[in-house]
Amino acid sequence: MGNPNYPLISKDGDVTIGALFPIQSIETLPSFEFTQRPQLLSCSSVNLRDFRMAQTMIFAIEEINKSKHLLPNVYIGYRIYDTCGSRLSSMSATMALMNGQEFAAEDRCNGHSPIHAIIGETESSATVILSRTTGPFKIPVISHSATCECLSNRKNYPSFFRTIASDYHQSRALAYIVKHFGWSWVGAVNSDNDYGNNGMAIFLNTAQEEGICVEYSEKFYRTEPEKLRKVVDTIKKSTAKVIVAFLTSFEMENLFEQLSIENITGLQIIGVEAWITAKSLITPNSFHVLGGSLGFAVRKINIEGFSDYVIKSFWETAFPCSRTKINSSQYASSCNIYQDLLLLKNYNEDVPEQRYSSNVYKAVYAVAHSLHNLLKCKEKEGCENDLKIQPQQVVEALKRVNFTVKMGDRVWFDSTGATVAQYEVVNWQKDSDGLIQFTPVGYYDASLPPDQRFVLNTENIIWTGGQLEKPRSVCSESCPPGTRKAAQKGRPVCCYDCIPCAEGEISNETDSNNCKQCPGEYWSNAEKNNCVLKAVEFLSFAEVMGIVLVFFSLFGVGLTALVAILFYRKKDTPIVKANNSELSFLLLFSLTLCFLCSLTFIGRPSEWSCMLRHTAFGITFVLCISCVLGKTIVVLMAFKATLPGNDVMKWFGPAQQRLSVLAFTVIQVLICVLWLTISPPFPHKNMKYYKETIILECSLGSTIGFSAVLGYIGLLAVLCFILAFLARTLPDNFNEAKFITFSMLIFCAVWITFIPAYVSSPGKFTVAVEIFAILASSFGLLFCIFAPKCYIILLKPEQNTKQHMMGKSLGLNSIHLRFL
Repeated sequence: MGNPNYPLISKDGDVTIGALFPIQSIETLPSFEFTQRPQLLSCSSVNLRDFRMAQTMIFAIEEINKSKHLLPNVYIGYRIYDTCGSRLSSMSATMALMNGQEFAAEDRCNGHSPIHAIIGETESSATVILSRTTGPFKIPVISHSATCECLSNRKNYPSFFRTIASDYHQSRALAYIVKHFGWSWVGAVNSDNDYGNNGMAIFLNTAQEEGICVEYSEKFYRTEPEKLRKVVDTIKKSTAKVIVAFLTSFEMENLFEQLSIENITGLQIIGVEAWITAKSLITPNSFHVLGGSLGFAVRKINIEGFSDYVIKSFWETAFPCSRTKINSSQYASSCNIYQDLLLLKNYNEDVPEQRYSSNVYKAVYAVAHSLHNLLKCKEKEGCENDLKIQPQQVVEALKRVNFTVKMGDRVWFDSTGATVAQYEVVNWQKDSDGLIQFTPVGYYDASLPPDQRFVLNTENIIWTGGQLEKPRSVCSESCPPGTRKAAQKGRPVCCYDCIPCAEGEISNETDSNNCKQCPGEYWSNAEKNNCVLKAVEFLSFAEVMGIVLVFFSLFGVGLTALVAILFYRKKDTPIVKANNSELSFLLLFSLTLCFLCSLTFIGRPSEWSCMLRHTAFGITFVLCISCVLGKTIVVLMAFKATLPGNDVMKWFGPAQQRLSVLAFTVIQVLICVLWLTISPPFPHKNMKYYKETIILECSLGSTIGFSAVLGYIGLLAVLCFILAFLARTLPDNFNEAKFITFSMLIFCAVWITFIPAYVSSPGKFTVAVEIFAILASSFGLLFCIFAPKCYIILLKPEQNTKQHMMGKSLGLNSIHLRFL
């Protein structure tokens, strides 16, 4: 059986609250030679923080015992066990709390729990053991610092409560703080126990949701030096400059020691409440490694009167060595076991820095309020002492407690048995004296609205190694606007290459995952970070090509006008008369219109200009070809008229010639009217040919209509060419049919080559090709038909005589005499 395990500090009462604290941290195992009854484990090295928690518990109980409002006639007792930070001692103490030190008659348990609630443990893993052991007996356990999210499972831990928040909030808040500072590439280290494994799992899930990549995630336990060395080697090889350390204070001390030995510095460490404010980590060399660390800490709350209590009243009233019954079996080993504690008798400088003491204080008051309600206590009448309170009744009462402690905090438990998450964000800084301080730089309060929960004063933060500049920790640098992220094969999503956006696509924000396509009439600028209106392209009067084409068009008009003036002035000369002056003037007029119609193709297309350019082109060219056709027919008919008995010219005199020209032209006018009525040409923005440019052009509307216009012109031109070709060999000194043949040959050649050039020319060059075809064919007609005549009129006037025109040929009498 071994010797009974007695509490370190205890006092009897009407109701009893048990407690487990690792007041001492080094455990010495007894001999296991089995030659005598096994001795109790011995402990040494005081853990000041947990000793203060034990004092806080006693302080709160004595406050309640003196209170006239809370449990007025009920005296609370306590039993505080030292677990030495050991699972073995913790289990032994738990069994001692549940059973008591003495058995009832006949070595049987009396069936009643000697305690009504247990406060503890400090660490989550120890609390899991405690809660699983007491759970079947429904003894309430209230922890002041066990934060593992695993303990929120009410099915597994139905009687567990805590006056600290679950790590669910802290783990997510760690991811938020990393995200806040733009660190997308971090390392992670955690304690290999319930506390570290559960907390790190929540952090890793949240980090993934927030787009944070974890380069490595390692874990170790305080008794595993090989794993610790592996963790340090991983940290040395990594490129991440930020480490999230989800460690207990014991593992953090081990890690800090190894980092110091390896002289690994320059790492921004993000910590948790378990170690971020641990005084045990402050050494002469600690700021070199841990300086600038950021983390979440339990809020500091001053308990009024506690600072004086720990140096006076505690030692006089609650400490075992002050009692008179020093010879009792419980204290048979005298006060030697308390020598380490006695060294703290006059020391209270650490009290203002204690952060978990207020949680112990709240836990004691939560039990007291539960008992107050169960015992039906009234201020003047007192409590019903004859009621037997079972632990399971306390569990149900704890679920309903809702009160405010004297520090002003409201205490109540949510559905998981935890209190609301409230943390301070602290930063390791040095004061003017060179002493390390845990400086508050923000807070996290889950009771506030989501957008107000997390606040940081960035300007007050000192970074790793005492630097003022925030460290960078990214796998890949940010992709600027105009580029997109492309994941590197086989690496985390935070490792990527920056790929420029394709033409017509933009990204206007940093680290864009995709480029956005610009809307139809927009295109990406050179930097690919903004959509700008596409350049609108059309043949304008202001550009060089437009100016050249306008010049040749007006030059053609001027040249035609000069020829008309020359012919008008020489209208009585034989060469003008002999070449049908009326049709010649009409031809010159139509050529002038042909030159002018080319101007309608230049400039910004509009509804009117689109309709005008094609119809004007079609009608003027038909008028022109009709005149040439008329001249050709006149030549042929005049030759036929010279044959004996053939008087065909009376059917093709001046009136018939005018009528034929009018008839041919009217047909084209009707085709154009029909085209404009059914489906007229209209301005069109062509965005298919050039992706970056809008070609403003005239859509034909009806392709059939345009084909009919061109086809009719082609038909007249071919007919004219054939007739002129047939008349080219007629005998004459000046046979006009030869020149008409050449002019029609040029005309047909120009328009035949125009078709492939028109189809293959892009944008405004399509219009330029069309204008060129109009001008080329017009100049061809003008030069081929009128140049020889002008040459004779101006340079060979001696040939511009009746005698020369008549000559000796048959053609003289048959053709020219009819005009002379």
